[in-house]
Amino acid sequence: MAHTVDPTIREALEARLRFYRDLGLTEYYRRPVDPALVSGPEKIPASEPDALAEAAFATEAIQETQDISTRKPIATPPPTVAPSVAAADRAEALHIIREEIGDCTRCALHKGRNKLVFADGDPNARLMFVGEGPGADEDAQGLPFVGRAGQLLNNMIAAMGLKREEVYIANVVKCRPPGNRTPEPEEANTCSPFLFRQIDVVRPEVLVALGATAATYLLGQRQPLAGLRGRVHRFRETKLIVTYHPAFLLRDPRQKKEAWADLQIAMRELGLKVPKRD
Repeated sequence: MAHTVDPTIREALEARLRFYRDLGLTEYYRRPVDPALVSGPEKIPASEPDALAEAAFATEAIQETQDISTRKPIATPPPTVAPSVAAADRAEALHIIREEIGDCTRCALHKGRNKLVFADGDPNARLMFVGEGPGADEDAQGLPFVGRAGQLLNNMIAAMGLKREEVYIANVVKCRPPGNRTPEPEEANTCSPFLFRQIDVVRPEVLVALGATAATYLLGQRQPLAGLRGRVHRFRETKLIVTYHPAFLLRDPRQKKEAWADLQIAMRELGLKVPKRD
């Protein structure tokens, strides 16, 4: 008999999986589940949360972990770095890339798309942020980071002494994955060449990867964020810094201090004065 997971439990489990994913943890050990626990919700005592969680993992919610653990982050090498574009021509060069993308149907993500989300910001920005992919608000407005995570990113940018209009913001994929799931390798590898071209045009002095997915597809390796944060990486003739995704910080505000430490690295590389904060 199929077991139906309580929506509240499923939502909590999915939030926990996203939490682990944002940390860069994508492979999990799962204990065997007693079949008696998954024959029906009425057989799981409410006083046994561990059994309840195991039963939920034994149902369709567990599929997400199986999918993530088998993903291969990079299937093809990134394109070679393109010649630099004069500052006066960068806006037009980005427009040409957007025109080339067109009404994209190159991967399955277009099927549920409302608006394609190309990028936002200054084509001559010294600082660029790269996230994972659009969410519901971004899909509705056609701009990256305009929801709750976007509001937090705006605050992070302001804390650096900058304005959103002074930076450039893009994502690994330009169409919203269903349910805000992690982009599949085929989807990310199809879309990321356009991102690399955007990076080559803007030529930011510092590039900040927001979260594990962005770090994975930019650096070409899957590794927990703990092993990537706290240092400067060389990437496409620019400096790349890895930090947490704003959506992750909304789920775990305790990590904001760590994210601020990462942003201070970016500020030092840009020659910006790090303000004293309480």
